Amino acid sequence: MKNKADITHLFVDIGGVLLTDGWVRKYRRLAAKTFGLNFDELENRHNQAFDTYELGKLTMDEYLSRVVFQEKRQFTPAQFRKFILDQSKGYPEMIEMVCHLKEKYGLKIVVVSNEARELNAYRIQKFKLNKFVDFFISSCYVHLRKPDEDIFRLALDTSQATAGQIVYIENTPMFVRIAEDLGIKSILHTDYKSTCAKLSALGLKSNV
Repeated sequence: MKNKADITHLFVDIGGVLLTDGWVRKYRRLAAKTFGLNFDELENRHNQAFDTYELGKLTMDEYLSRVVFQEKRQFTPAQFRKFILDQSKGYPEMIEMVCHLKEKYGLKIVVVSNEARELNAYRIQKFKLNKFVDFFISSCYVHLRKPDEDIFRLALDTSQATAGQIVYIENTPMFVRIAEDLGIKSILHTDYKSTCAKLSALGLKSNV
């Protein structure tokens, strides 16, 4: 089915849109409490290493060795890694809605996301994102991360769509503004109902 705005592609973020956020501050704080770590020290080391990690230039083991296991601990890297992965939960309504729009309008679904490699791979497999996402412009794969606008330019080049053919769903206001500056119609996602309404106004009506 054709939509009135001739939208051919839906760009979506993962964390905060399709799934819970990845390794964000509230989970690091919970990890510090769970494993008896000093949160301020953990956060300081995290901030020094995280950009490089999320760009795919550190493995999770390398990241953990710098941020958590720079000294001997009473728990193992495997236990800490499991804790990180276990924080990921899905938003079934959002996933179902995106799948419905893909089928109804023949849209290409493109993820544009900041995620580290092992976490990204786990989330793709766990929540079967590759069943409906056509390709992933993930920071760990392309070595670019939002807010660098080049990650959006790469998504445009890779999708071979013009900015006017795309709707982007994102939960971070700065990233929405950057996409809009490139001419991409963007939705600041806050909840399922309002995002459905905004999509409908753009000609993508979901019956989910």
